[in-house]
Amino acid sequence: MKICYYLSLVLLVLSCTNKQDKVLPVERSLSESVYSSVTIQPDSLYQVYAIVSGIIDNNLVEEGDLVTVNQDLFQIINNTPKLNTQNAQFALNLAQENYKGNATLLNSIESEIEAAELKFKNDSINYFRQKRLWDQHIGSKAQYDTQKLNYQLASNQLNVLQNKLSRTKNELHTALNQAQNNYQSATINTNDFTVKSKINGKVYAVNKEPGEIVTSMEPLATIGSANRFIIELLVDEVDIVNVEKSQKVLINLDAYKDTIFEAKISKIYPKKDERNQTFLVEAVFVKQPKVLYPGLSGEANIVIAQKENVLTIPKTYLIEDDKVKTENGIVTVSTGLQNMDDIEILSGITKDTYIYKPD
Repeated sequence: MKICYYLSLVLLVLSCTNKQDKVLPVERSLSESVYSSVTIQPDSLYQVYAIVSGIIDNNLVEEGDLVTVNQDLFQIINNTPKLNTQNAQFALNLAQENYKGNATLLNSIESEIEAAELKFKNDSINYFRQKRLWDQHIGSKAQYDTQKLNYQLASNQLNVLQNKLSRTKNELHTALNQAQNNYQSATINTNDFTVKSKINGKVYAVNKEPGEIVTSMEPLATIGSANRFIIELLVDEVDIVNVEKSQKVLINLDAYKDTIFEAKISKIYPKKDERNQTFLVEAVFVKQPKVLYPGLSGEANIVIAQKENVLTIPKTYLIEDDKVKTENGIVTVSTGLQNMDDIEILSGITKDTYIYKPD
């Protein structure tokens, strides 16, 4: 009776051993990748701000509209800049008339100079005639002194008027330049109340309606590229050191569940987000889907290494990260690349070595 019992026990053990899962290593291509979450955003996405405060007078675009560079987006109401521009225009017109007009102050001084030049010429003739006479001891000393004084006074008056003309011309020219600058400044301030687009793209959001108050702290709209999208990936700080530009990215979007899209890393932002301990990485599609919307989400695997014809085993058959169970007992192996399911075996077993799944 006991012999039958032990025989049954041996047969049961042998049966369990035979039923234990075993596999042979497989040669295949193996890729190691870094997991990341994905969000789709338009390229060149930016928020539109006003640089002045006021009230929205008119929204010139709607969500979904295509816009071009310098196209008007919003008109803000504020009468002060408009009045300042008109006053600056009046001052500029007056400065131009004073400097270039027919009845300018310069014309008046130039007329005085013409009269002074005639008087100087006449007094000069009289003086030098009287001087020649005086040199010949003809005439009185009083006549000579009078003519000399008249000549000197006429010369001084001409110099004074010429200096006055030069000084007045400089003052009027300076006043004209100042008026032009004031007018340009006032015009710029007026233009600030018309908010324009900085890029060619699409309006993705409009945040303000006519009648609402506008400040420079609140965005009025969101604009980005209409056709070109980028892929934003959040990579864990543990994995970021393995990520490089131009690496291949395999993407699965929730909106395209049965499709895998290929992309390439285009930019790695060096600052870590302390809130979630991740780094922002950007990628671009190799072939972009026909329809995309901002905010579409999904998952991605960034391929950091890839090998062909490597010996692999399922990761579930590995014991303590570097051992496997074989028909000859526990064997230590060297490992290489790995993904979610398989791991590369560099040495320790061959493709003909059966390995058993740990209990």
